Amino acid sequence: MKRRLIQGAILALVASGIALPTLAADQTKSQDQTQTQNQIRDKDIFGHSLMTSQERTEYRNRMRAAKTAEERERIRAEHHEQMKVRAKERGVTLPDAPPAGRGPGTGPGSGPGNGPGGGGRK
Repeated sequence: MKRRLIQGAILALVASGIALPTLAADQTKSQDQTQTQNQIRDKDIFGHSLMTSQERTEYRNRMRAAKTAEERERIRAEHHEQMKVRAKERGVTLPDAPPAGRGPGTGPGSGPGNGPGGGGRK
């Protein structure tokens, strides 16, 4: 009986020794993917290089919380003006006009007939 208990304990230790490096590798891979996704998403924000990580997060949260397209456009325009001021202070040049919206419904494939239940092209 003791022998089986000891064998079971040894087997559990060996198995966990194998699983831990795999788990750590999975966590590292997941963190790397998240970081890459955040960097890609950050580049969609006008003036992203002039903002802190926290400012980018707050901007995204404000855009998500906006109830209408008009509200998002107002937030986007205000942000653009703030970034123009910040760029001027730092000696960086930015375009005069804010970029077109990139939110839901503004990207490729968002036209009539595309998307769920839209019927697609015939």
